Amino acid sequence: MTTEVKHTFEPNVAAQSHGGHDHDDHDHHDYAGDTIFGFWIYILSDCLLFGTLFAVFAVFSNSFAGQIEPTELFNLTFVAGETSLLLQSSFTFGMAMLKANKENMKGMLKWLSITFALGLSFLVMELYELWHFSNEGATFHSSAYWSSFYALVATHGLHVFAGLIWMIVLFVHFKRDGFSEDNKTRLACLSLFWHFLDVIWICVFSVVYLMGVL
Repeated sequence: MTTEVKHTFEPNVAAQSHGGHDHDDHDHHDYAGDTIFGFWIYILSDCLLFGTLFAVFAVFSNSFAGQIEPTELFNLTFVAGETSLLLQSSFTFGMAMLKANKENMKGMLKWLSITFALGLSFLVMELYELWHFSNEGATFHSSAYWSSFYALVATHGLHVFAGLIWMIVLFVHFKRDGFSEDNKTRLACLSLFWHFLDVIWICVFSVVYLMGVL
């Protein structure tokens, strides 16, 4: 009698256990999907922010107040170098994502480290450029043009800085927890963020720098 009860009971327990596991997986996939969807909402809100800054820049694009003009300072070769670094970092991040999809920790960390180095180099060049402009007399207070210029470029730079901090945090998470579902979701969100910054910079290069030297 005891044996029969045992055999009758065990399959039910296994079925309940299996069903609970499937339910947990379903909940986790829903959570990851909701997180990425929520991050897309954030990206759209950032589009509004940068759209506003671009609109302000366009309005003041000829408001120099008799002060120094961009044609006197802009160096397209230097800016092209910045742009190249950011475009390369977008490629290396893509390689990191491919390695992450294969759960290749060594490869993922290598490509993410290269991305970090390229992003940091871009940020250093951008800070040097802003410092150089200020020393030449084109400060935030020089004219409406330069105020809108600094607001746009510095906001992008702050986003790049935030992305670099985020990468450092992810290094810690992956070293500690490996390829957990949460870490994969975090990496996917950072990938969206980084590629978004790349697109914004292309717009900055085209609208601000190229038009500034015409």
